[in-house]
Amino acid sequence: MILEEGERLEDLQCNGLKIIQNKNLYTFTCDSTILANFISIKRNEVGLEIGTGCGVISILLYGKKKFKKIYGVEIQPQMAELAKKNVLLNNLEEKIQIINDDISEFEKYFKKGQFDVVFSNPPYMLSTGDKNENEVRNISRHDFSLPIEKFCKISSSLLREGGRLYVVYTATRTAELIYCLKNEKLEPKQMFFTQNGKGKIKLVIIEAVKGGRQGVKILPEFVTNNENGEFYCRSFSGE
Repeated sequence: MILEEGERLEDLQCNGLKIIQNKNLYTFTCDSTILANFISIKRNEVGLEIGTGCGVISILLYGKKKFKKIYGVEIQPQMAELAKKNVLLNNLEEKIQIINDDISEFEKYFKKGQFDVVFSNPPYMLSTGDKNENEVRNISRHDFSLPIEKFCKISSSLLREGGRLYVVYTATRTAELIYCLKNEKLEPKQMFFTQNGKGKIKLVIIEAVKGGRQGVKILPEFVTNNENGEFYCRSFSGE
């Protein structure tokens, strides 16, 4: 497969899977690999990834969990094309289908309650915050195209009763995330925080069940960096 300008090929160190990233667009970080390891999906289940980016989470999931089918929806044409390229690279066309559109338009492709599992590493920086001059990175990082309320509402609409949502978000917005989840009948069942090795909490990762009973299990913190600031999962980290 021919690499375009700015692209590089990386080994995902998972059952021979590879990934192409483009340094001129948006490269994935440890957030994605942590979420991929946390998601539970069974062989007969159908999943949906909201904001699939380069497709790394869905591709890693196949290597680790297997599944019946995953649909990845990506709003940005450049990232959607890269995700399609990565699906082809790993010969996963029958297992992963990439759709380039705004998830708000989901009714053009899916029925309500269609999915067993929905997962996402959505943009979680406030849209009023500092922005990068790269528009692809702006959309990938800031929530103006996918506010937290919209994300939770759409996720709930697409999940069947008893279906599971997996999401990674900035820890500073944990209260807001849980409020929005519960408002859409998505009950948090498991959650944990990541810590950067210097005592600073960075991310929250939550499993929520549609129509689930109240009661959440708090898992131990996951330390992502050593005391020198190096990623433990640096082989998966982006730039």
